[in-house]
Amino acid sequence: MGFVLSDEQKAVQKVVREFVEKNIVPTVKERDEKCIFDRKLTDGLYEIGVQGLFHDKKYGGGGGLVQTYAVALEEVCRHDIGIAAATSVTSCLYAWPTWFYGTEEQRERFLRPILNGPKLGSFGLTEPNAGSDAAMQQTVAVKDGNNYIINGSKKFITNAGENDFILVFTMTDQSKGTKGITAFLMEGNTPGITYGRPELKMGINTSMQREVYFNDVKVGKNQLLGEEGIGFRIAMKTLDLGRISVATQGVGLAQGALDHAIKYTKERVQFGRPIASNQALQFMMADMQNLVDTSRMLLWRAAYNMDHGLPYALEASQAKLFATDAGMKVATDAVQLFGGYGFIKDFPVERLMRDAKIAQIYEGTNQIQRMVIASQILR
Repeated sequence: MGFVLSDEQKAVQKVVREFVEKNIVPTVKERDEKCIFDRKLTDGLYEIGVQGLFHDKKYGGGGGLVQTYAVALEEVCRHDIGIAAATSVTSCLYAWPTWFYGTEEQRERFLRPILNGPKLGSFGLTEPNAGSDAAMQQTVAVKDGNNYIINGSKKFITNAGENDFILVFTMTDQSKGTKGITAFLMEGNTPGITYGRPELKMGINTSMQREVYFNDVKVGKNQLLGEEGIGFRIAMKTLDLGRISVATQGVGLAQGALDHAIKYTKERVQFGRPIASNQALQFMMADMQNLVDTSRMLLWRAAYNMDHGLPYALEASQAKLFATDAGMKVATDAVQLFGGYGFIKDFPVERLMRDAKIAQIYEGTNQIQRMVIASQILR
């Protein structure tokens, strides 16, 4: 495993950085304050190849590495993890399981359009009463000849209402717990699907989350992903990759907060000198840098393992846990370094601090990550 980016990765990084600085940075403050999800930005990331970067060329993907995808996504996360989340849910939580578990027919119908056009996907697992405990979900799919009829709801679904496609997890046999969970692929505008109001959130206000309702939604047997009863396995395997993308959010956000802190402390003068000359603040920034670099190495290791067919569930959970805790710590310290200015919305670090919190929660809370890590090392 190398620690230096290849020429190709540097080129990808440069293209994404230029796109972010031109299109995302100028509007992120307004979009955060007004809770605006700008579809043109996710479409733009698709156009420069981020969304399908590591997917199979056969279906329109870029055929690149997951590590390269992490490098690209970090550039977005330095300034706007909301837009990054919209893109990564599509790439990692929707498109990847569709490719990995899907039939050829399903890949053509539900994957190729995502990789060949600026479209968005959603991942429907969480419910009002089923967060960490997936077995508590109440959305059911009842077999009806060659079809299934789905009723229920999903909560906190990213891209909901904007999504062209959705992967939905249902109960086909509630008596079996997690072994009764089955996954289905469907279009976002399938008759019987409706969407709630946009969620009002602490952070990631530049992304869209809504509740999704299923009222007698009819889907064909050919839309069943995998087979009956393996939905939980599909979800857990998918979340291993999802945790790599959330770790990227932690790394990128932490790097962005540190960049702002370094610039500000060099410019802010108190007692006749820049506050960056204060050793106490220098030590804070040294610790922040160490957290950023350690997080990035854990992230790259997880991505490397996935790229090379090595086990990566443990490494993905370690990266997600450490990087998102680091993102929260670095963003909080950046606010402290800004002093009173860090607490007002004229400066970006307060937004980064609010955004950082969700990364410790979604795709498996960091308490769940500790459970995953412990179960892996105690086998």
